[in-house]
Amino acid sequence: MKAENSARIQFDSLSVNEGFARGAVAAFLARYDPTVPQLADIKTAVSEAVTNCIVHAYPDRVGPITMTVAVYPGRLVRITVTDKGVGIPDVRRAMEPLYTTGDPEERSGLGFAVMQSFMDGVRVASRPARGTRVTLTKRLAAKEDT
Repeated sequence: MKAENSARIQFDSLSVNEGFARGAVAAFLARYDPTVPQLADIKTAVSEAVTNCIVHAYPDRVGPITMTVAVYPGRLVRITVTDKGVGIPDVRRAMEPLYTTGDPEERSGLGFAVMQSFMDGVRVASRPARGTRVTLTKRLAAKEDT
């Protein structure tokens, strides 16, 4: 299926860029007139995905994060957040609630659970030492359904 519209941006894995990513997605989707709750859900999921890159993918350096947002027929939104960081050795385990590779005093281990609760779909592909790609999908309500 071909996207009706898409955008791709790349930014450094700095915590200040998490807000940039949220804002960029919101600005891109504004023309589709999503509901406030839909937009809040998407922004929250993007925040979690980008924060995971910042904290876990590049624990000791700054690296690139690429975010692509696309809208497909039927108002299907697909957002990919990709890094070239350390990768996730066991994706299934990493997606378990409360599991974290970070400091448990600072990290809750709920990032993927939060993404799953706000989006229709979450897919994670990762290779150790090669990076991770998180794909988030959500269908925006049709205009007559809002």
